[in-house]
Amino acid sequence: MFCEEHAGEYNRGYDYFEGLTKEEADEREANERRDSSGYKESAHYGWAGSGDGSRSRDEMHALDILGLESDSTFEDAKKAWRKIAKETHPDVNPGNADAAKAFQAGQAAYDVLRVAEERREWKG
Repeated sequence: MFCEEHAGEYNRGYDYFEGLTKEEADEREANERRDSSGYKESAHYGWAGSGDGSRSRDEMHALDILGLESDSTFEDAKKAWRKIAKETHPDVNPGNADAAKAFQAGQAAYDVLRVAEERREWKG
């Protein structure tokens, strides 16, 4: 992996359209822009309030599953996950399929938020 500066240096001399005619290059560029027009670079590297672009859609969904507001801290997420785990753990509710699904959803939500928090700490 390169940092942004080194990636730019590495790619500075690279010509994506090398060997193509003007028409082929224009067509490729149009296709690339069309195919990627629905994507936006994520800006989810810091805990912050709603609407500031700091969280991914997955993180927002995970917060909803844990019953938290968009401005909740990671510590709030840990507490919410522990509460859900205590209530829905399969050992506490043997044979209860709904509790097992709720436990799995809570675990997945916590994992999404944990990975995002680790990424934020790493990026620091």
